[in-house]
Amino acid sequence: MKKIAVLAACTLSLTGCAIHQNVTPVEIFAEKQVCLIEDTRVRQGFVESYKRALENKGYLVRRMPASASITDCPVTSTYAATWRWDLALYMSYAEIKVYRNGKAIGEAKYDAKQAGMNTGKWIDADKKIVELVNQLFPGGAGS
Repeated sequence: MKKIAVLAACTLSLTGCAIHQNVTPVEIFAEKQVCLIEDTRVRQGFVESYKRALENKGYLVRRMPASASITDCPVTSTYAATWRWDLALYMSYAEIKVYRNGKAIGEAKYDAKQAGMNTGKWIDADKKIVELVNQLFPGGAGS
């Protein structure tokens, strides 16, 4: 009985240590330009990594002010990201949404806000952004 109690306690202590990632890839579109609507709350390094990952897939990236609308370009993208401190700074949340003519066509989310003791939260943010972009845009520009 004591072993079961210890096992249950260990299981419960780990359930709050989850990292979630979910990607719904974009639908195919012919446009080669993606307009990024700026979010001034997000670290500049995030948007630079996102822009570079899109360019590596063959897209032309146009940065738009925060006041822009998702309908200002044929293909637009919004993003959000937050960082936390736990012995080191780490990206705890990232979200990228893609719209075509104002309609949502894809989304990527990475969520380590409840990572707790999970050491997987200390990822290289640049590599994670590239991974999300590769999953979100599986074919590349014009495919």
